[in-house]
This record gives sequence, C-alpha cells and structure tokens, in this order.
Amino acid sequence: MSQSQSIIRVENLGKKYDIGNKQQERYQSLRDVITNKVKSAFSKPQKNTTSKEFWALKDINFDIQQGDRVGIIGRNGAGKSTLLKVLSRITEPTTGSIAIKGRIASLLEVGTGFHPELSGRENIFLNGAILGMGRKEIKSKFDEIVDFSEVEKFLDTPVKRYSSGMYVRLAFAVAAHLEPEILIVDEVLAVGDSKFQKKCLGKMGEVSSQGRTILFVSHNTTFVRNLCNKGIWLDRGQIKQTGSTTEVINSYLSSMHDQTFDENSELHNTLNRRGNGDVRFSKILITDKNDIESSDFLSGQDIKFNFEAKINKNLSSLSVCMMFKSPTGEIVTSTPLKDISIFLETNKKDYFISFSILLEKNPFRAGEYEMYFWLGESNEKFFDLVDSVLPPLQITTDKEEKELGYNPAAPYGFFDINTHILSSK
Repeated sequence: MSQSQSIIRVENLGKKYDIGNKQQERYQSLRDVITNKVKSAFSKPQKNTTSKEFWALKDINFDIQQGDRVGIIGRNGAGKSTLLKVLSRITEPTTGSIAIKGRIASLLEVGTGFHPELSGRENIFLNGAILGMGRKEIKSKFDEIVDFSEVEKFLDTPVKRYSSGMYVRLAFAVAAHLEPEILIVDEVLAVGDSKFQKKCLGKMGEVSSQGRTILFVSHNTTFVRNLCNKGIWLDRGQIKQTGSTTEVINSYLSSMHDQTFDENSELHNTLNRRGNGDVRFSKILITDKNDIESSDFLSGQDIKFNFEAKINKNLSSLSVCMMFKSPTGEIVTSTPLKDISIFLETNKKDYFISFSILLEKNPFRAGEYEMYFWLGESNEKFFDLVDSVLPPLQITTDKEEKELGYNPAAPYGFFDINTHILSSK
C-alpha cells in the first residue's frame, strides 16, 4: 500500500439519536454511564418526555492517508467519541458511507474489549483473536505486551480485579503491539500518570513511523500537537476545520478565548442553566492572581474566578459552588458550598454583588476542564446553575509531577482544592 493511498474515507457521514428513546442505542461506555449519573444528579426529573431527533454527527467528510497521525479535537459533546464508535463499528451510522482498509484496534474506554472474568493473559489472546491474529503471531508479541503494561505480577488475575490504571496499561499495550493497520485511541490515556502518558505517546509515534495510521482524541492539545501531523476540529457534530495540527489547534483555542459570560453575551441566555432565578450570575471572568484574563494555566498556578450576580429577591443567605469536569467527562472536584451572605444587603432586592474565588495551586493534571457554577441556599434549594458557558480551563505542565509541590489529582478520583472567597475591589 503506497503512502499516498487512502486508508479511511468518510463521505456524508451522519449519526442520529432519538433523545428519550433509551432502547435505541444498546452500547454504553463506562464514560456514558458516569456522565449520565452526573447529569441526573443536577437535573430535575422529566415527565412525559417525547422522543426528539439529535444529530450527533452530520455531513462529515474526510480522507485519511496511510501513516497519518490525526488528532480529533473539540469541546465535550462535539461528537468526537461518537465518530470513533462509528469508525470502530461499535455503532452504525445513520447516513453516509465509510471505507476502511486494514485492521482496526480501538481503545475507547478503560478495558475496551476485555472480558472481566478472564485473566490478563487470556485477554491478550482474546484481543489478538478479535483482530484476526493467529496464536503463534500473538505469542511472538506476548512478552513485549507484558513488559510494556507492567502488570506481570497480575497476569493470571481476572481483569475485573484490576485498577483503572492497570486496565488501561494492559489495554493500550495490547492495542499498540498487535500490529493493527489503524490504531484508534480516545481520551483513555488521561487515566494514566504522566510517565505512562509519555510512554504511550512514544509508542504511538513508533507505530506511526512503521506506516500505521493513528486517530487520537484528546482534550490535551499539547499531546495532540506533539503526536499528530493533521487535525480535525469537530463542533456540534460537524467538521469546523481540517488541516495541519498547529493550524487547527490554534483556531480552536482562539475561538474559545472569544467567548465571554456577561449580560451582553449570547452565553448569558444559554439554555445550560437551571434554578429558580432568585439570584442569577450576571458576569463570570477567569483571571490569574494579577487579574490578567486567561483560560490557560500551568498545573500548580493560582486561578482567580471573578463573579457578579444579580439579587432578584430579598435574601438572608447565599452560597456559591464551583464544579470541574475532567477530560474524560466526569466531575472530579468541587468547592464546598461557600457562604457569601456577607455581600447581601438587608431588606433589599434588584441589586448586584461582586466577589471572587481564588483557587490556590490548582491540582489539575494537564488537559481541558469544563466548569459548572452554582448559586443557592442549600443543596436542596438553588437559584442558578450554569454549565460549560466559558472556555474550558486549559491546563499544561512544564514539570514532572514529582517536582510539583502538591499531590496531583488522581485519575478518576475526587480530590480537594484550596479556595478562598475574596471581596471585590
């Protein structure tokens, strides 16, 4: 197969879901389950909901050559994971066609393709068989897989007893070493520590140098920039831009910086807000501790969240809370309810208050984090909740985790953050 030959061709691809039809899509990933539980915790019960059409992907067209390393980027809900599921034949497209030449190894979630009751050893052979490899061929790669995964001690243990880190180490080792023509990797690498992430990126670079093709979804634009030579930016189920990795990432990040949340912005009237409206956020601005506006921070750097809120009712108490979603789509941390009643005025309504929250030495791993902002009196009574109305926090790191003076957030774990309420200037 020549270098210029297409290995994946997608034409007029579309994927439609019927919202409310729970039986339509039988496959649900671990991420889907977690995300649905999180959403239900912050949503009011819906009664008599009717099925509505939702196009997760629409009019998708692209052509990928053998040996391309393609980074697929976009905000949560843009359709990235859906696209990979369709390409991996996990779910069928609604419209359009896909032409693929060669074997595909997909790593879309922790433990993809593993049977929980089988041991790590047995799952290596199972995955190889799924890829169409003979036992002799799998055995020739077996020692490399085990060495890379670093799970030799637990090789004969059922994988249902593996930690998420062990799962992903073995799953990646299998996917990368069994010589597929096409390797598809979703955000699952966020599970590993920085050492393992670098190891995986190095392996993917090695796989690509052998003429194999890689499709890589990540919210970590640094990873995408370092690994990929081409980029696809998805936005609301459609391709916004294709081209060189640098061009696509720069356009994507620039578009997010143009978003603001205040009374004059379209985002202020977003549908991604809930609550009874007694108090509403009127402005949210993120800066560094020197009040320079930004959404890009180093891990370990202070982040300042500046708020203005309109008080529409006479109140005696008020609290604020912030929540953060990891690159894998789960809520990994939140502030406790912070009492800001000191900013309220007695027997008064229809006025504005201003305050800031300083997040000291943010403990986020490198990646992209969506944010929730909440105002209320208690867990049972809230006035305003806005979801993903600002550009996600872009966190990068210029140090090894062991060099940082704090404990980084554990993957798939809930961790504490240090915050202080500051009065407005």
